[in-house]
Amino acid sequence: MASNHDAVIVGAGPAGLAVAATLRAEGLRPLVVDKAPAVGAAWRAHYDRLHLHTERILSGLPGLPIPRKHGKWVPRAAVVEYLEDYARHHALELRFSTPVERIDREDGAWKLSTPAGPLWARAAVIATGYNHTPHLPDWPGRASFTGELLHSARYKDASPFRGRNVLVVGTGNSGAEIAVDLAEGGAASVSIAVRTPPNILPREVLGLSAQRLGLALRQLPPAIVDPIAGLVQRLAVGDLRPYGLARPPRGTYARAREGQIPILDPGLLQALRERRVTAVAAVRGFEGREVILADGARLQPDAVIAATGYIRALERLVGHLDILDGRGLPLAHGARTHPAAPSLFFIGYTNPISGNLREIGIDARKISRALRRRD
Repeated sequence: MASNHDAVIVGAGPAGLAVAATLRAEGLRPLVVDKAPAVGAAWRAHYDRLHLHTERILSGLPGLPIPRKHGKWVPRAAVVEYLEDYARHHALELRFSTPVERIDREDGAWKLSTPAGPLWARAAVIATGYNHTPHLPDWPGRASFTGELLHSARYKDASPFRGRNVLVVGTGNSGAEIAVDLAEGGAASVSIAVRTPPNILPREVLGLSAQRLGLALRQLPPAIVDPIAGLVQRLAVGDLRPYGLARPPRGTYARAREGQIPILDPGLLQALRERRVTAVAAVRGFEGREVILADGARLQPDAVIAATGYIRALERLVGHLDILDGRGLPLAHGARTHPAAPSLFFIGYTNPISGNLREIGIDARKISRALRRRD
């Protein structure tokens, strides 16, 4: 049961690497394990067009800024390069191709079961990612659809869809960006299915990023902030009802507190106004060649790309410990631990408007200080 490590961290993405770096800065020895063969597996798999929706200067992890050469809005490939550099810079101990199957508390330590045998540590950090497992709704008749149906996790670029009619389902940031990518990449037509009208903000207003606005206003209640955000939307975005998007039912910050981050416009507004992307009703089901929409309309797309989100998939690891809520999220997060799971930390399972990478850095430092104090 002896271990040479003060903590085992599950996940070699930004959150896991940040905790490992801050633990080393506190004089502790962490081990990072990941089922993938390299750091940043999720970022390697994302679509090519993806950029950070947060500013470079506010997105660096503890101990190493993102280089200026990557610009204000860092592209996907540069994020991967940065994570590789980050692991080398901090001389992190990494063990790849090591899936953790279950975590148990035994004799005052944490046992992490892997195919190669258990790992033991007095502390464990779970950092497997907010967007872990693609979620594809079980729409009625889905299996009967004769076109191509794929989750956005499998989308890389527009080239396979040139000359084809494509329906994108979902109006989060991924759905919006994929729809624009398809329209610019030669798809014959692009529709985007809308269940709840999204809040859309420009990435910048008068040179100030939406992230900085979020940081400036985050301490105020939604009753104060949402009218301000609504004014920004009316002035910068305008009335989208002529283009098929009704007004959002709730304000930007009220929805953000529920984990629904607004779209930081990647060009969707212009694409809607130019009719290169068409907003349609939500998907109700499938029937052979057709997609049935909530308003009764029927489409016959060649391909459907479901930008329908992800689940955390923590149940397999820790579901038996009774430390997850009804949505599968940890009941304790950051430097707080659940009474039933001492020295078991979770990081990266929030989706804040202030920027996920920024909050990861803050939480990593807090977790490391908490573990150092327990030494």
